[in-house]
Amino acid sequence: MNVREPFVWFDFGGVLSPSLPVLFRSYADRTGISPDVLRAAMAVVGNEYSMPALAPIELGIIDERSWVGEVHAAISRAHPDIDLSRSELDFGRQWFDGHGVNEPVRRFALELIADGIDVGVLTNNVIEWEPYWRSMIGIDDVVTDLIDSCRVGMRKPDPAIFELAARRNEVDPEDCILVDDLEENCDSARRSGWTAVRFVDADQAVGDVEAALQGFPRR
Repeated sequence: MNVREPFVWFDFGGVLSPSLPVLFRSYADRTGISPDVLRAAMAVVGNEYSMPALAPIELGIIDERSWVGEVHAAISRAHPDIDLSRSELDFGRQWFDGHGVNEPVRRFALELIADGIDVGVLTNNVIEWEPYWRSMIGIDDVVTDLIDSCRVGMRKPDPAIFELAARRNEVDPEDCILVDDLEENCDSARRSGWTAVRFVDADQAVGDVEAALQGFPRR
């Protein structure tokens, strides 16, 4: 009988990164574009592609600068009085500038790796943002795998990305644990046979992952 080996997957945005509300507020401070206005414009662009808000850029269907141009156009149509001059086409650089990794989560991931547990990053992300977020978390050289939506042509909550993650690491779905801040991603992971921990804060997530790992003989 094979001994079960866990594989813990961390989301980036809102888990390894600062929370999304923090990122939206920081961007608003820099650009004058409120979180509500920006979210609505992102949704408009997604709808133009018949996709969720960020799917066109997270799947690499549209490049960053073109996407920002479309977001700006959506804002201008809805709010012609908003000054967009401080919002740069290099969105990722501006979005992540000055932010750091969620250190307690990163530290926990490193502790798991030191204990011999496979750890991966499973993220919906953007090609042009790679230099910023990957250097922010600084674990490329120690994780077992890193799966990025824009590189594999699928994104959470599509069950196919969970199937891909398990298959290419030769691990059973029931041995995978996802840590993600979005319930729709957690639900899809569970339907794919994974365990999922909905991230609220670092202490809660660490405790929930530790509890899930108790089901594995090695722990």
